[in-house]
Amino acid sequence: MSAQDTVLVVGAGPAGLSAAATVAAMGKKAVIVEKEDVLGGAPIISGYAKLVPSGEWAKDAIGRMVSRVEGDGNVSIHKSTKVSQLDGEAGNFTATLSNGSKVEAGSIVLATGFTHFDSINKPEWGFGTYEDVLTTSQMEQMVATGKIQCPSDGRVPERVAILLCVGSRDRQIGREWCSKICCTVSANLAMEIKEISPSTDVFIYYMDIRTFGLYEDKFYWKSQEEFKTKFVKARIAEVTKSPDGRLLVKGEDTLVKRPIVIPMDIVVHAIGMDPNALNPEIAKTFGIGLEKHGFIDKAEQYTNSQGTTRKGIYTCGASTGPEDIDTSIAQGQSAGSRAVADLFSAQKVAV
Repeated sequence: MSAQDTVLVVGAGPAGLSAAATVAAMGKKAVIVEKEDVLGGAPIISGYAKLVPSGEWAKDAIGRMVSRVEGDGNVSIHKSTKVSQLDGEAGNFTATLSNGSKVEAGSIVLATGFTHFDSINKPEWGFGTYEDVLTTSQMEQMVATGKIQCPSDGRVPERVAILLCVGSRDRQIGREWCSKICCTVSANLAMEIKEISPSTDVFIYYMDIRTFGLYEDKFYWKSQEEFKTKFVKARIAEVTKSPDGRLLVKGEDTLVKRPIVIPMDIVVHAIGMDPNALNPEIAKTFGIGLEKHGFIDKAEQYTNSQGTTRKGIYTCGASTGPEDIDTSIAQGQSAGSRAVADLFSAQKVAV
């Protein structure tokens, strides 16, 4: 395996798996380096339920992507491994891995993803204080069990509240971006809860609804019209507990301009997408820049799609900002193609 026929792919979530499969399909070698001990990224590690927009279970859809690269002779995989040092330049990189291996690669794809916002940073909304306050990831794990119940005592909830924009669009905590997919995921989650527990009423509290493109009809309207999800435009101040043990969602209904105090059995935080917590380390190792919020900085995209600030290194998926899975997969194909094009260019020069 030489640098002239090899692409190093860092990260094995949907974008990285897509990039590696693309490289292999084009007849080149892909070397995947994944810091976790499993492949599949956030959908597998965080236990996602049904994916948006396909409606497929994450374990099945992402599982197929994992199987595709694991069964491809052009793909080699290093799990529980990180890149500790990178030397060389475009066309002739040498990566030293934390397991002691060295990889020579002509180009690199960074598919290093994101970190879920930690709801502990919004303490006034009850996470970490009350057992029945969950994140969307935790609620999806519950959906995957096929049973909706209050963690505190196992009862079937009469009411579930989903609070949008937890860790997004919030300058007070330094999160000045929209996480793009949370509104759609929450509408989908509301339908999943109702399918499993028809007696449970689901409320979504929002600043604005951003179910972009065709998701407006497939998720926003469908969740209301077919599954009776109740959308409430509000500013939430805090989540507390009433004497009878139920949660109280307190804030202002911003349409009618009046205070609200609503009893709930479960409150779900629709958590946003933060930059990968390891991005400062990644930027230093690979010699690339970060944009002001801490995501990987992109090159100009009109003639250098998926490019970074360093020649020969490409990026894709949520490493550059909040992204949905389908777009991440498409970007992975794009980044893989760009990386392989570099290999062919280098071979022409060599000839």
